[in-house]
Amino acid sequence: MGELFVEVITPSKQAFNGKAKSVTIPGTLGSFQVLFNHAPILSSFEIGVIKIEDVDSKRQIFATGGGTVEVRNNKVIVLAESFESPEEIDVERAKRAMERAKERLAKKREEKIDVARAEAALKRAINRLKISGNLN
Repeated sequence: MGELFVEVITPSKQAFNGKAKSVTIPGTLGSFQVLFNHAPILSSFEIGVIKIEDVDSKRQIFATGGGTVEVRNNKVIVLAESFESPEEIDVERAKRAMERAKERLAKKREEKIDVARAEAALKRAINRLKISGNLN
């Protein structure tokens, strides 16, 4: 099986750079997997999980806050709002973010809040807690 070159870039860092057998992306219309010789594609993706299977068949998962991905000539470039391994996730911070978002959404009738922003914050927090194995 052939190899892909995968590069993940966030606003603050180059988060991943290496070879892989496959990459699974949480696309806006559903997850999709990129394998060797995948057709060229440019797509947006949502809050969710990016899975990378390296050339040694080791699978890694990462929490992401969404972004865009380009696939061309066996090169996958991911521009992600955030990209965190389970070990990088600050569980206590994610729990606090989840509680704040829930509180905002509970008060949406009483106060002027940006519902879409609060819902996105809640999704990001839940996603981080799932990936870290700390969602109760």
